[in-house]
Amino acid sequence: MSLPFSNMLVGLAALAAVLILVLLSGRAARTVLARRPQVGRRLALLETLALDPRRRLLLVACDGREALLLTGGPADLVVGWLVPGNAGQP
Repeated sequence: MSLPFSNMLVGLAALAAVLILVLLSGRAARTVLARRPQVGRRLALLETLALDPRRRLLLVACDGREALLLTGGPADLVVGWLVPGNAGQP
C-alpha cells in the first residue's frame, strides 16, 4: 500500500469517527433536554404521530387545553381543540 493512499484512509477514518461523535453527542443532548422538567411552561408537545414521510399529527397542550395539529402538508392545520376530561375516549 502506498503512503498517500494510507494517509487518505487514516483521514477518512478520523472524519468518520468525528462525525459519529457529533451525532452521538447531539442525540445525548436531545435526550437530556427532553427529560428536564418543564416548570412554568405554557406550551408543551405531548405526542407526535408520523402519518407519512412528510405529515405529522401533533398533540399540543397550551394553558391547560389540548389541540391536535396536522403539519407538513401544503399548509399546517389545527384539526381541533380537545374537550378536557375525554382523554383516551373516541
